[in-house]
Amino acid sequence: MAKKEVVELNVEGKLQVLYQLQTTLSAIDEKRALRGELPMEVSDLEDELEGLSTRMEKIQNEVNEFEAAIKQKTLDIEKAAGMMERYKAQLEQVNNNREYDALTKEIEFQDLEIQLCQKKINEGTLKVAERKRDLEATRALIEERKVDLDEKKEELDEIMQETRDEEDKLREKARELELKIDERLLTSFKRIRRNARNGLGIVYVQRDACGGCFNKIPPQRQLDIKMHKKIIVCEYCGRILIDPELAGVKTETVVEEKPKRKRVVRKKKDAEDAAEA
Repeated sequence: MAKKEVVELNVEGKLQVLYQLQTTLSAIDEKRALRGELPMEVSDLEDELEGLSTRMEKIQNEVNEFEAAIKQKTLDIEKAAGMMERYKAQLEQVNNNREYDALTKEIEFQDLEIQLCQKKINEGTLKVAERKRDLEATRALIEERKVDLDEKKEELDEIMQETRDEEDKLREKARELELKIDERLLTSFKRIRRNARNGLGIVYVQRDACGGCFNKIPPQRQLDIKMHKKIIVCEYCGRILIDPELAGVKTETVVEEKPKRKRVVRKKKDAEDAAEA
C-alpha cells in the first residue's frame, strides 16, 4: 500500500478538495443506489439457503436415527421370539410346577417385550414418514430458493457490469483526493458523512441556510464562511459549511420586490374642509 503523502493546503484549498471529494463520493452512492436492495436480498437468500441446508441435514440425521432404532427393535423381536420358542420347548420337559411357572413367566415376559418392540417400531415408522415429508418439503424449498438466488445474482451482475467501470474511476479519483487531505480532517469528514442520513459531510450555504439541515445561519457566521479563514460546521447538524462560490455552485440571487404603496383616496368632504381651513 502506497504511503499517504499529505499536501499542505490553506483552509480555502482544504474546503475545495473536501467538496470535490464529497461530490465524488455522492456519485459513488448514486451508483450503489442503482443496485437498490439487491445485494441485501442476495445475502438474505444465501443465509436462508445455508439455514435450509442445515435443517435438511438435521432432518436426515433424525431419519437415520429412527431407522437404526427400528432395525434394532426388529432384531430384539427376533431374539425374543427365539427365546419364546426355546422356553416353550422346555415346558415339555419340566418335572414340577415350580419349573413350569418359571418358564411360563419367561414366555409371558418375552411376549410383552415383543409387543413393546412392535409398538416402538410402529411409532418409529410414523416418525420416519413424517420426517421424510419434512425432508422433501425442505428440499423443494431449497430448489425454489436457488432459482430465486440465481435470478437475483444475474440481475445484480448486470447492474454491476454497467456501473463497475465508472465506479472504479470514481473510487480512484476519491483516493487521489483523500491524499490531499490531512488525516485528522479526513477522519472528521468521514465521521460526519457516516452519521448523516443523506451521506453529505460538507454542504454549501443555500439562501442563508445550511444545505444539509436547512436551518438558518446567522449573518456573522455566513461572513466567516465567506472569509475562508477556518473550517466552520453547522451548529445544528455538524456538517462542514462552504461558501457556494468556493464550491463552484452558481446560486440565483433572490430580488425582493418592494411592496407598492397604496394610494390614499381622500374623501371629498375632507378635501373641502382642508380648503376652508
